[in-house]
Amino acid sequence: MPKPPEKGRVVLVTGAAGGIGAAIAELAIARGHRVLLTDVDEEAVLARAHALGERATAHTLDVRRPTDWNRAFDAARARFGAVDVLVNNAGITHTGTARDLRPQQHRDIVEINLLGTITGVCAAIERMTAQGHGHVINVCSMTSFLPLPGYATYGATKHALRAFHHSVAIEERDGPLDFTIVHPPSTRTRMLDQEMADPSSAIAFAEKSYAPERIAEAVVDAMTAKPVEVVFPPFAGRFQRAVGVFPRLMRRVIPLVEAKGLRERERLSAAQGILASGNRRTSQKGR
Repeated sequence: MPKPPEKGRVVLVTGAAGGIGAAIAELAIARGHRVLLTDVDEEAVLARAHALGERATAHTLDVRRPTDWNRAFDAARARFGAVDVLVNNAGITHTGTARDLRPQQHRDIVEINLLGTITGVCAAIERMTAQGHGHVINVCSMTSFLPLPGYATYGATKHALRAFHHSVAIEERDGPLDFTIVHPPSTRTRMLDQEMADPSSAIAFAEKSYAPERIAEAVVDAMTAKPVEVVFPPFAGRFQRAVGVFPRLMRRVIPLVEAKGLRERERLSAAQGILASGNRRTSQKGR
């Protein structure tokens, strides 16, 4: 079958009610693509799609449920045609150290960030292979390279997602599909607000945070360029990836970085008038 045109692709984006997912949808539409926005928050994703115009439509999707995935792909086909690009962006975190999280909170993170993405990738492989083309873009995290305090289970899902992604890409190397994985750093979404409220997540503030639009640009660019892997920022990201290879080095460096993040979080909290209450909350994310 022929490859899809360079413009005008049909794109399915998860976690698109806000954050990076919403930014990806908006930019993709601006560049001439048609987008099915999906999210577990039905009201929010419908409103977001309505605001983006006729090239956007929305569908409720709980990434943990295979039947939801099938319905989402069918909804995209009914409105725009077969999905050319799947952007797996949905995920959550519960802030707190590993000992502080309840068993169900650990399970939530694994089921949504890892198993939900696996379910979507497998659904996409079946459909895209049958149609003769397709591109799977997984939005992962820089925590896939570097374990961080306060992100034990979240980081574990991202390590696992990266391994799964590259394993599948190798398995499917003789097929018609392309695979890209993108690793955002700290991003200014609701997740960062959540992390601000919890001192255990202070390391998120050790380095510069990025606007969701910057991550969206990399994702939408990848629809054409089809890179194998994208890290943020390009130079510092490579350094972080290298540090993650050496456990002893990690144990020396990361506490220093965490202390820097704690100082910056306290500065930002004071500047914004935010009380460091330490309350732990959960939200959908775009990282």
